[in-house]
Amino acid sequence: MSHWRPVARTGRARPRGAERLAGGWCWFDSVEHLSRGAAPEIVPLAEVPTAVMDRLTAPRADIAGLSMDVPRIMAILNLTPDSFSDGGLFDRQGPSRAADLIAAGADLLDIGGESTRPGAAEVPVEAEIARTAPVIAAAAALGVPMSIDTRKAPVARAALEAGAAMVNDVAAFRFDPDLARVVAEAGVPVCLMHSIGTPETMQDEARYGDVLLDVHDHLAERIALAEAAGIPRSRIVVDPGIGFGKTLQHNVTILERLSLFHGLGCPLLLGASRKRFIGTIAHAPDARDRMPGSLAVALHGAAQGVQITRVHDMSDTRQALNLWWALNGAER
Repeated sequence: MSHWRPVARTGRARPRGAERLAGGWCWFDSVEHLSRGAAPEIVPLAEVPTAVMDRLTAPRADIAGLSMDVPRIMAILNLTPDSFSDGGLFDRQGPSRAADLIAAGADLLDIGGESTRPGAAEVPVEAEIARTAPVIAAAAALGVPMSIDTRKAPVARAALEAGAAMVNDVAAFRFDPDLARVVAEAGVPVCLMHSIGTPETMQDEARYGDVLLDVHDHLAERIALAEAAGIPRSRIVVDPGIGFGKTLQHNVTILERLSLFHGLGCPLLLGASRKRFIGTIAHAPDARDRMPGSLAVALHGAAQGVQITRVHDMSDTRQALNLWWALNGAER
């Protein structure tokens, strides 16, 4: 099976014949042809199938009222005592923390009540709802769309009733198949993330034939399942799942060729903030010391056309992205 990765570029020096990537700020004038067991090959646009080009170039639909033609920042609000980076910091001050994140420039808030760090145990549904729904209801008047970060249909339903505008499922409907029905009936967008196993077991199952293509094909299958459940592709966001059932080298390999996932025809979400591979590469064992490395990955994602970047360090990321946009001459 062939896979086609647009070689994403930015800047005003866009050559004649280059195509805009996903209707956004990046462009490409060549594509990397990838297939299992063969060396990658750069080919001109004329050799790319028409259907593939159509999917690579089509503007992405708005998500939760946000246009996807500029990079968006999703700020993390963990209402948990045990998240890997900020567990216990904000679980008792959710609404005020939400206001702070919006003031710092968040386009979207991602609110979660269950840690999915490696080794994390499952949280009962009732406890997860109690952590998240009241905060969503209290923050609804702040005017920024909110996403509920959950694997569970009852939690998502309560969050949507409280005012959430999106569901972010790290299991892509594998954990609770009924979540697809909830999303379809609510008519809201959903982010489908690649993961394997469960948080308790995923790092023990990090084995792939070709991690880049395996993750791509898994997401294609989950998109097809979502469409069959009544969720149109225009309401689907995809996330390659950095750090979820992947080694350091797996993460780097995916990030190197991140633009491959534009071929799925959905906006891309990148959630790499403060993750362990950053700490290993940057010699920063404490997750809270990984802001500079997280910014480097976020800007790499922007240069690959990533539409939504999920972060802990909101104000730092906004400042870095604003400067990147101004200095890089990205198209809009």
